Amino acid sequence: MAESKRDYYEVLGVDKNADDSAIKSAYRKLAKKYHPDMNPGDKNAEAKFKEASEAYAVLSDPDKRRQYDQYGHAAFEQGGPGGFGGFDFNSMDFTDIFGDIFGDLFGGGGRSRSGGRSYNGPMKGQNLHASVRITFEEAISGCEKEIEPLQKDECKTCHGTGAKPGSGPVTCSKCGGKGQVVFTSQSLFGTVRNVQTCPDCGGSGKIVKDKCPDCHGQGYISSRKKLSVSIPAGIDSGQAVRLREKGEPGINGGARGDLLVEVVVAGHPIFQRKDMDIYSTAPVSFAVAALGGDILIDTVDGKVAYTVKPGTQTDTRIRLKGKGVPSLRSANVRGDHYVTLVIQTPVKLTNDAKKLLKDFDAATDDSLTAVERYKAAKNADGGDTADKTDKTDKKKRGFNKK
Repeated sequence: MAESKRDYYEVLGVDKNADDSAIKSAYRKLAKKYHPDMNPGDKNAEAKFKEASEAYAVLSDPDKRRQYDQYGHAAFEQGGPGGFGGFDFNSMDFTDIFGDIFGDLFGGGGRSRSGGRSYNGPMKGQNLHASVRITFEEAISGCEKEIEPLQKDECKTCHGTGAKPGSGPVTCSKCGGKGQVVFTSQSLFGTVRNVQTCPDCGGSGKIVKDKCPDCHGQGYISSRKKLSVSIPAGIDSGQAVRLREKGEPGINGGARGDLLVEVVVAGHPIFQRKDMDIYSTAPVSFAVAALGGDILIDTVDGKVAYTVKPGTQTDTRIRLKGKGVPSLRSANVRGDHYVTLVIQTPVKLTNDAKKLLKDFDAATDDSLTAVERYKAAKNADGGDTADKTDKTDKKKRGFNKK
């Protein structure tokens, strides 16, 4: 019943004034997400896919959309006011939807509206992928790296045709030279026609029978070549540098694809990175933490001096502004470096140093004899004095401050 249906615009998540492009784009995202082939056995996804397809079938058709805007779902009920006398969703031709919209989802290209147009025109080659490993410092400052990917070049014997000298490619019998084939399948909505790249000719529309002895019909020879890659400052692991037209050769005179070089940044023993900021720790001596003073902190730009305030506690975090990672968009913009200060406890003290430290303790909170004083007071007064002593010690250390 109409009352159980959601508003078609709401289903697609578009405004009622959305143009055809916005409607198609919204449906494409939903259909890819909920298509049964992507969610096998998921009844909820299947229902959402059917709902989105029904909404698109109406809103993508100017006449049906006009009727829907005027009468709502009632326009498509039997004898509805829209004059359709009912809208049979199962009888729709989904060729446009599954050809134009799902061409890349099902592995084929978009459907041609010209019917007999050939697909064997120039096509860009596929992209290639490679990786390069760099140090943490190189990611911060940028660098040049050399790689040796496997690349394909035109065969000098057949000049890229793949055919034996004196012969040539022939028209593919499977696709008739179009480069693509049409097949039908059954879906929730009846028979669906889909278009895919011809598996025999690979989309070229031609087949090589007498293959070139050097390239074995491929039309190209593979070899490793040295390429220089400029790594920009600020790049992070997982990001890639694109080398234009360094990928697979094109088809029928098309441009070469690109080479995408993924960057892998090695870890660092001191620094950790988060986006454009750097994090690390720095040791501070007991004397500097208590009295204040200058310390040296390691940064990606080298050592920098920093003045520690008197009475600094461990785990205090400071910020070194502009000492982080450069922005990929602008080398003049940098993140910050956050440093956690860790107070170092002195070890291997000399006898003189120990005496001085004991004198220091006695002159401050006398923490070295706190337990002995507590026990002595408790034994002398049956606990009352001990309790008073304990309260006095806590007060000296600031526990009773409000």
